[in-house]
Amino acid sequence: MSTAHITFTKGAGKFDQMTVHRADGDEVVACPKQRIIPHDMAHYAVEHTLGRRGFLSRVREGEVAAFRMQPDAESDAVERLVEVFQGDAWSGGTSAPQDLLDLYHVTCAARACQPLAVTLADLAAVRAAFQALDAQWQALPVGLPLAL
Repeated sequence: MSTAHITFTKGAGKFDQMTVHRADGDEVVACPKQRIIPHDMAHYAVEHTLGRRGFLSRVREGEVAAFRMQPDAESDAVERLVEVFQGDAWSGGTSAPQDLLDLYHVTCAARACQPLAVTLADLAAVRAAFQALDAQWQALPVGLPLAL
């Protein structure tokens, strides 16, 4: 199993950049700007806070950072939770935790995905991590990296 570390660099144009640093070379991924933290950084907030295996965990383990990866039940459930937190952040980040949980279950059901067993406290912890990363990201000057 390969290990890697990941940095995000704030871009000046329409894209930010995620770099996966591995012993055998770096993999660079363009991340479309979206006003909030990059989508893949949102993965970090969810995966790191909940200790779950999702996209970034798989990339750190050696998989190529591709738009489509092989299905994986836990990773797919993480993806749905990332989407819920992105939607919440785009609308101000003030949705009630129960509303986030309900939306997560609806999203998983719509995609035939078994949801993770998350609590309202888990969601509050992810939101705090998301907001902390967003504050760091917004304060970061263009061209500089944020290592995770």
